[in-house]
Amino acid sequence: MTRIVVDPLTRIEGHLRIEVEVENGVVTDAWSAGTMARGWENILVGRDPWDAPYVTSRVCGVCEGVHTIASNQAIEDAFGIELTEAGRLMRNLFSAGYYVHDHFIHFYVLSALDFLDIMAIASYEGSDPGLLAIKSKIVGLVVAGDTSPFTPRYTPDEFSVSDPETVTTLVSHYLKAVELKAKSQKMLSYLTGIQPHPNALMPGGCTATPSVEILMDLKKLWQEQADFVNNVYVPDVMAVGYGPLLPLAAAGFGATDGNYLAFPMLPQGSSAAAGDISFGGSNPMFRGGVIKASGPRGTLTDISGLTIEDVDYSQITESVTHSWYDYPAGTDALHPSEGVTAFNLKKEGAYSFLKAPRYDSMTMEVGPLARGMVNKFPALVDFFNAGGREGVVARHLCRAVISKQIINDGLAWIDRLIELRLKGPLVGMNEKAVPKTGKGMGVWDAPRGALGHWIEVDNHRIKNYQLVVPSTWNAGPRDENGVKGPYEQALIGAPVPDLDNPINVVRIIRSFDPCIACAVHLIDPHTNDVKVVKVS
Repeated sequence: MTRIVVDPLTRIEGHLRIEVEVENGVVTDAWSAGTMARGWENILVGRDPWDAPYVTSRVCGVCEGVHTIASNQAIEDAFGIELTEAGRLMRNLFSAGYYVHDHFIHFYVLSALDFLDIMAIASYEGSDPGLLAIKSKIVGLVVAGDTSPFTPRYTPDEFSVSDPETVTTLVSHYLKAVELKAKSQKMLSYLTGIQPHPNALMPGGCTATPSVEILMDLKKLWQEQADFVNNVYVPDVMAVGYGPLLPLAAAGFGATDGNYLAFPMLPQGSSAAAGDISFGGSNPMFRGGVIKASGPRGTLTDISGLTIEDVDYSQITESVTHSWYDYPAGTDALHPSEGVTAFNLKKEGAYSFLKAPRYDSMTMEVGPLARGMVNKFPALVDFFNAGGREGVVARHLCRAVISKQIINDGLAWIDRLIELRLKGPLVGMNEKAVPKTGKGMGVWDAPRGALGHWIEVDNHRIKNYQLVVPSTWNAGPRDENGVKGPYEQALIGAPVPDLDNPINVVRIIRSFDPCIACAVHLIDPHTNDVKVVKVS
């Protein structure tokens, strides 16, 4: 038996350590650890509730917008504020635009390099001028000894795509994706100010008042993103998933234990009903729900008949048994509305700064595959019928499907905003004074999965604030019952034939698109110095 440590796991956001035990070329045990502390909740205690969206926006430079939305919705729930239609549309457009570029950047920049033999470009012999330019550029970098960001890399294996034309084409799309990411940031700034960290999203709506000309320019940029998603990104994912990676898909490579959780997002109706405020409105583009495992891991062949349960938010808890936090004596797990963030850096048996979220005492995979399963995407049903199973390839497929629906349906939101603007100034905000006391919850299904913020207000100030973020659901450690988190589950059984080249370990973890930054931060409250803590 051999232990392999990947620390840090690169091409992700934040700090993550993965450790596995390998016996006879197969992973037999695994540990997932967030290696920096999270203390955002403590920073918020005692502050004005209006500060919360701005502070939680700084949790991460990638997922800042969805934290702002979830925080706003928690405050709106506590205050009893309904969104205006224009405010809801602008929030939806901001989130949707961010969502789409986040997914295609993950595919091309963060994950595809795990499946491409990038050096095959040197063997391209075609006549396409664009691809020849790519070949010339990459070969030139190799000659100059400057192949970053494509290297260092794991050694390609039998699942790596090595056809020179395919590899060169995908690298050309990689470069186009980076160019479109920049355009997407400009597009989003029309609604919420310079990126990252939106300035215009506030409790009660959005303060932006875009002109018709700005909205028309936004629509033009939106259509450019749609062209890339429909004609490049989705076809690439389909070609790879149904082609060279289908054997991995059929093996259920990287599947978790089959429990899935998704929150509703992108509401298309009003929040007139009090029960809808936590979700920003009604009639979401993607519904929320829970799926409980129906069979052995990675063997599900059909999702069309699965039972989808409504989410009971009272069933969410977080355990800290194996995390560097303490709960009150005799307490194993707490609902986030009663959550505590109290550090214990010398805790025996702890190995992560991430807590371990559970739903009805069960682990849950969250993210694109969970959203696809809960909403029973027709493309995912077809994928299963073609032999695909839960796991790494299915996650990439669901990201592409989600992006296509969001970018195409989102055009109607722009048209509706233009229609409202032509009638007069946009009314994006409802305001209400901070109540003396209140409790609220706001949820959103962020690109990486189920995101929830909980707030308690007392004497007009924040008494308690807790965030349960996607990467704690997926990357969390064992709980009080010793049950492994989803990352840990997904690694069990992974083939590692070469102990010096654990490429399958990183393929599995990167398929979740880890974003640990929202889970880990620690500063000195007196000096603002960033703390470095070595744990031995």
